[in-house]
Amino acid sequence: MSSLRTSLIGALLIALGPVSMALYTPAMPELVEAFGTTESMIKLSLSVYFIGFACAQLLSGPASDAFGRRQASLFFLAIYLAGSIGAAAAPSVEALLVARLVQGMGASVGVTVSRAIVRDQFTGAEASRLLNMIGIMLAVGPALGPTLGGLALALFDWRAVFLLMVIFGAASAAVVFFFMPETSRPDPALIRPVRLAKAYGTLAGDLRVLSSALVLAGIVGALYAQSTMLPFILINRVGLTPVAFGLGMLMQTGSYFAGSVALRLVSPRLPPGWAVRIGLVLTVTGGAAIFLSTRLVEPSFLSIMLPVAFCSFGMAFVIPDITTAGLTPYPHFAGTAAALMGFIQMGSGFLGGAAAAWIGDPLSAFGLIIPTMELVALLAYVIFTAAWAKAAS
Repeated sequence: MSSLRTSLIGALLIALGPVSMALYTPAMPELVEAFGTTESMIKLSLSVYFIGFACAQLLSGPASDAFGRRQASLFFLAIYLAGSIGAAAAPSVEALLVARLVQGMGASVGVTVSRAIVRDQFTGAEASRLLNMIGIMLAVGPALGPTLGGLALALFDWRAVFLLMVIFGAASAAVVFFFMPETSRPDPALIRPVRLAKAYGTLAGDLRVLSSALVLAGIVGALYAQSTMLPFILINRVGLTPVAFGLGMLMQTGSYFAGSVALRLVSPRLPPGWAVRIGLVLTVTGGAAIFLSTRLVEPSFLSIMLPVAFCSFGMAFVIPDITTAGLTPYPHFAGTAAALMGFIQMGSGFLGGAAAAWIGDPLSAFGLIIPTMELVALLAYVIFTAAWAKAAS
């Protein structure tokens, strides 16, 4: 495929997971009342989505290596559609939990295939450039998601949020079916348990891959984890309406978009590795601001979202080069490598959300968990640089 088509399809697929969360988060407080349940149960519906998303990547990635990117995408998109329909029709919170688990499993293919189709066709700086372009386009979906979700709630009810996901999933499947050719050479032997276990063992044992995954686990995992806290902080504590919350989240996704555009403009003039370093300085600064603001000032929209914007801007600088580095050592099973990185990244988001549920108070959890995750990313980068220096010597 051309670089433009690869970017467009990659952005559509990778947006599947974030959009499914962005549409959903404004509805979380309303779902507490709709099902007559507790905040903890509704937070659990996001956590089980993370579990499905994270664990299914370990299968969707290898499946794309074994049966092809196109076939694996269509299969998992069908699972996503089934989960979305089930969520829209859920008669109870228990049924909603099952449907969200299925949704997460289906959405998992987006992260693995979007990265794998880039690695199939491009390498090095060109691959990073394409991942940066995907990041720019990716910002649009999650940016509009909370706004669309909030409007759907205002005009209809919570079921409309899941019907939007059905539409998005069907559109994604149509694009893959009609416009995405196969970019890999499928090898069904790669899905055999022994081969699969060996591949994952090789990847997990390579610090170049593992440290790349841990950097992403810190910064992107923090983004996923905070989605379990921000609706309750901004709606219940600060007092925003669901529609205002949706519009307010444009600060997060808009900052990511701005960071992606800024990276595209300055990257030709940056020495190798400096984009990641700049990004990590920004994310750690944002994390420190979150830690301090939640302890020193009464929560307001700006006290919460300005530090989040810093983290999102910096994240855009980190993701392209770190992802490219993690996929570089093993091009023959790029889907499996993308799956491992995605699993660790989403698993981190799940653990962060679970820790928030254990702490209880969303504001206290936000002020502790997010800064810790940003520091984890920084420490992982120290390991990353040492591992690549050793490999080069």
